Amino acid sequence: MPSGPTATFPLVLRYLATRPGEMSRRSLLLVLSAAVAIFSDTCSKDSCPTMPNNERTFICVKPDGVHRNLVGKIIQRFEERGYKLVALKMMTASKEHLEVHYKDLKDKPFFPHLIQYMGSGPVVAMVWQGLDVVKQGRSMLGATNPLASAPGTIRGDFCIQTGRNICHGSDSVDSAQREIAHWFKPEEINDYESPFINSWVYE
Repeated sequence: MPSGPTATFPLVLRYLATRPGEMSRRSLLLVLSAAVAIFSDTCSKDSCPTMPNNERTFICVKPDGVHRNLVGKIIQRFEERGYKLVALKMMTASKEHLEVHYKDLKDKPFFPHLIQYMGSGPVVAMVWQGLDVVKQGRSMLGATNPLASAPGTIRGDFCIQTGRNICHGSDSVDSAQREIAHWFKPEEINDYESPFINSWVYE
């Protein structure tokens, strides 16, 4: 159970619950602002829990996902799960860039079509961070073949064919590191503290 600075908000909410109708909107905002300030001032590396795992994965919404306006829904899935977004960009990838990304598939018969499809429009590249995020991210996306994906997964809910399967996710920690370095410069990764995630997602 949260203690110290992480207990600030439950105490504030308990205080407000004992005074229904007595506080103006301005007063309510002042009280909540003060609680945020107290939390921020008292949180430090020594007093607040740190994220137990800073593993990162690369997730890319493919052109079909962008054109179908599914970017927000996919981001929402990861945020609601408790993962932290540390990098994001929209871009139309070049043929050369995609050939490097998919170099492990260059001998497959579908490789030319895959490169053409991935370069046919903008993609949204992201880096997500959190405990076991590579494995869990793949589980959240579902099977490569959407017809084999369980309901509740992104592919199981939003697509039908493998050639239009909405998104890509790193399949291993090593792949994630390689893909993140390929799509993002080091300065594009936002390494920031999130006390709320650290306190309320992780024990």
